[in-house]
Amino acid sequence: MKKNILVVGSGLYGSIFAHEAAKLGHKVTVIEKRDHVGGNIYTKEVEGIQFHQYGAHIFHTSNKAVWDYVNQFAEFNRYTNSPIANYNGEIYNLPFNMNTFSKLWGVTTPEEARIKIEDQRKSFGIGEPKNLEEQAISLVGSDIYEKLIKSYTEKQWGRKCTELPAFIIKRLPVRFTYDNNYFNDRYQGIPIGGYTRIIEKMLESPNIEVKLDTDFFANQAELESNADKVIYTGMIDQYFDYKYGELEYRSLKFETEVLDEENYQGNAVVNYTDEKTEFTRIIEHKHFEFGNQEKTIITREYPSDWKKGDEPYYPVNDEKNNKVFEKYLKLAKSQNKVIFGGRLGMYKYYDMHKVIEEALIAFGNLELS
Repeated sequence: MKKNILVVGSGLYGSIFAHEAAKLGHKVTVIEKRDHVGGNIYTKEVEGIQFHQYGAHIFHTSNKAVWDYVNQFAEFNRYTNSPIANYNGEIYNLPFNMNTFSKLWGVTTPEEARIKIEDQRKSFGIGEPKNLEEQAISLVGSDIYEKLIKSYTEKQWGRKCTELPAFIIKRLPVRFTYDNNYFNDRYQGIPIGGYTRIIEKMLESPNIEVKLDTDFFANQAELESNADKVIYTGMIDQYFDYKYGELEYRSLKFETEVLDEENYQGNAVVNYTDEKTEFTRIIEHKHFEFGNQEKTIITREYPSDWKKGDEPYYPVNDEKNNKVFEKYLKLAKSQNKVIFGGRLGMYKYYDMHKVIEEALIAFGNLELS
């Protein structure tokens, strides 16, 4: 029997569900509160440049099945994520590697760098790290922490590093090689023509109807009553009308300029790690696709506290919020008709390849017969 499936949100998670269900002949309705599909990976062409409207997205994965899946919908270029840090005008390579250590300390060998970091670790006498500051110093020493981590992180999260949990930075890339590639994953790149094209191809089935500018909560009861299954990718606390209180998020404000110059900063991503600069980074969009257009587009990112009406970008997964989320998750699991997924539905920050993995696993477990 074919089912009527309602997908709330046209981001990557919801669009994969819609695509897979439509392939099996089910009727799918995708509703989206914005005036475009794609969620936060939405891109559009401006001045011949693919503009990442909601912040930079670089696809990377070591999962060949995920790589093969997404390559059904787009051809990817060879872009390698190699951000740099600007600390009061001093430029350092990221992730932390031998280029970083050489610029910072004048060392030339991995052994010299290891000794320098170890000496700084020992001077602080940190045992089991109790917060982000202690975790960072135990990984890379105090110099790198002070110049390249502390202020950037505090701007990003709106809290002191001593108040942030250690796990946020446990996977911090540290390399004792001259390698500026931020990711270790086997596959990496940017879709040629932008991410929106991927979503549009996922949703182009005749079995899928897309409704833009549609607020799920304005007509929730009727929308759900007409569906056999609901795939919900919005905020889990909002779905339950904030029964246990609001979960905390960090949001972003974007300041974008089109400039009459070919090359503003020479790199796609430059992080500003000093305290006095209010924004955390500048994105120069054309460098994601090796553009040579006469103009360029830059976006400054300003982290901010989230309040209702803002876009929730980063879940604040501290102990307090995670306890509240567990209550919502218990409610979610009691719903027979509704499946919660994605970054907001599961109150967890996912990279794109993880969203694809989770969506495909969840769809595989779904009984639609």
